[in-house]
Amino acid sequence: MRSFARTFVGNLVLFTVLGAAGPILLVCGALGVTDAGEGERGVPLAFLLAGLGLTLAIAVSAFLFTRRHHPVLTDRDRVSTAHQWDDHTFAMWTPSARIPIQGGRLATAEVREAALVSYGDDWEATYQSYGDLDPDEPKPRIRLRLRVHPDGGAPFESTHTWRVPSLCLAAVTAGRLVAVVHPDIPGEFGIDWPRSALLSGARTCRLLGLDGRHVELTGRPDLLLELWRITGTGTAGRITMDGDTIDLRRVEPAVATRLQSLVERAAGGWPMPEPVPDGQSRWVLDRLPAQEGAFGGVDRRWARHGGHLVRGRFLELRGTKTFQYAGPVLETVLRVFPADGTAPIDLGKKLTVPMTYLALLHRTKQLVVRVGPGRRSYEIDWVRTTLAVGASPAVVIGPDGRRFDLTGRFDALLAIMRLLVANRVSVSGNVLDLRDRRASAVAAQVMDVVSARPDRHSHLDFPVP
Repeated sequence: MRSFARTFVGNLVLFTVLGAAGPILLVCGALGVTDAGEGERGVPLAFLLAGLGLTLAIAVSAFLFTRRHHPVLTDRDRVSTAHQWDDHTFAMWTPSARIPIQGGRLATAEVREAALVSYGDDWEATYQSYGDLDPDEPKPRIRLRLRVHPDGGAPFESTHTWRVPSLCLAAVTAGRLVAVVHPDIPGEFGIDWPRSALLSGARTCRLLGLDGRHVELTGRPDLLLELWRITGTGTAGRITMDGDTIDLRRVEPAVATRLQSLVERAAGGWPMPEPVPDGQSRWVLDRLPAQEGAFGGVDRRWARHGGHLVRGRFLELRGTKTFQYAGPVLETVLRVFPADGTAPIDLGKKLTVPMTYLALLHRTKQLVVRVGPGRRSYEIDWVRTTLAVGASPAVVIGPDGRRFDLTGRFDALLAIMRLLVANRVSVSGNVLDLRDRRASAVAAQVMDVVSARPDRHSHLDFPVP
């Protein structure tokens, strides 16, 4: 990643070319004032002042543009987390659902197959802005074969091409969507994408009961669907979540009493529903734009002066009206966990989040973060994050030639990446070959990590190609 200074210089050159009139007026004015007589300096002086003002505006605009779009975070980006959220909380604000079926009935839809049809055919600029938060143009078109399970009706299958919001891609990967079925016309339905993201587990959901108990509904499609059937109709409407929690003490009493039964069921250890089977046929990440995952290169100067890698985690994601080809520009809040075990740091900034990462939000919100010398800067390392979260396969070849598949083992991969940085070993791909002479210094330590038990949260719910 280019430094802030180099990025600023590049933007300054670009802004200067686009606003060339300012420097030209400045030079012409300066030459005119120098050559003009005593009574003839009025016009050249006006040119000089106008050129000076425009030139300064170019520099200021280039700096502000760089500051806004450069992905490095600093202490100036620190935020106070008003909700005092714990490390497992995640709030995501998606655009409102556009469901043309009025009075429809909620149902689950199982994704049997998914195939990317097209994306970005008309992309024209690095950043593209639209008039609303949910434009169709930057959405990938994905052909889905669905099996819809209407409440009280016979299941049916449907194959159709849908425009999927990038913040809801995880629902496709996870394999469960929320369908809104027409009450009178068999086989007609729409997709409620925001609720699908919640159903998939991409966004966490908790209930705070009338008795003060917290229960987790994330990963419980049966309970979530019942919650929506209670709150999504009648006078109650949709209940606002405080972060990722619905506080029943702030809900209309009649509705809160009905929802309290969900608290009892979730707290009572009801059996979890069967997971959606094999997701190989739903894997669309390979055709979405993204950088290839890798163990990562090491800037020797950065590492020598104390640069290192740490764990990070998204706490909040909120859509904006701006998009890049690789993914949407989102308002983000992330938590960084210092390597020395001191208090976590919460940082907020608009960042471009790759769609390949968003497609895996149902199983991880973790990040690999590059920390600058002296902790003066923080930056999401998307190349390493892509590998660590399982968007790309990760392989280690031992000194004896044995191959170890570490795909999705975030803790193990982060530990190995930190060893490579500490020993200034660069690996540009997703395969770490310990037979290589450059990796010999860390071979024993890497094998200790590889042979350790799997990460607690590393289970992949479908095979990775």
